[in-house]
Amino acid sequence: MASQSEENYLKALFHLSSGKDEVNVSELSATLGVSKPSANSMVKNLQQQGLVNYQKYKPLTLTEEGKKAAALVVRKHRLTEMYLVEKMGFGWEEVHEIAEQVEHIDSPDFFARMDEILEFPTEDPHGSPIPDAEGKVKRQLYKPLSKCNAGEKVRLGALSASSSEFLNFLNTRDISLGMWMTIQAVEAFDGSMIVSYDGHMRETLSKSVCDRLLVEEE
Repeated sequence: MASQSEENYLKALFHLSSGKDEVNVSELSATLGVSKPSANSMVKNLQQQGLVNYQKYKPLTLTEEGKKAAALVVRKHRLTEMYLVEKMGFGWEEVHEIAEQVEHIDSPDFFARMDEILEFPTEDPHGSPIPDAEGKVKRQLYKPLSKCNAGEKVRLGALSASSSEFLNFLNTRDISLGMWMTIQAVEAFDGSMIVSYDGHMRETLSKSVCDRLLVEEE
């Protein structure tokens, strides 16, 4: 059984390596808010357990066993977030910190039962994929709203960032997953967009917001 600290490192490596596979120790230490020597020490520990490929001055990669172990921590986190929203009535902006604690419970049966109660969801409340019980992650085909053009109608499927500040911002604009948006115009100067959706005929969204909204076309 991995310690809580080891699971945090594995999860950080899982997120940092998404789409690029390689991570350096400086990135890892910055993400976790620890010193580089501390990160080095933990990486060597994870290497000894066969979870990380590590050579001095070279990028880090998760082994196949490490990828599965990391994905299963992420699975526990995202299942917990979904349970808190769907079964306990928490807002999507409230669940991250609670899930950070629950994800370290070492009870496969507990999370299997949670999965069953939720009827086996494939995405969490923020649209991120939930790894399956084998640690496999379903590939998503969304693209940022900022990559779309005027006149397109798109469905909001996921978020690329889910800080409580960003989620609260979306709440104030009545923006939620599953809704359809029509792009009315794109501002050439700064990339901001004017969009319409349920109850909002002309809402202006900055490019930084549009970058974080992941959509699929009609």
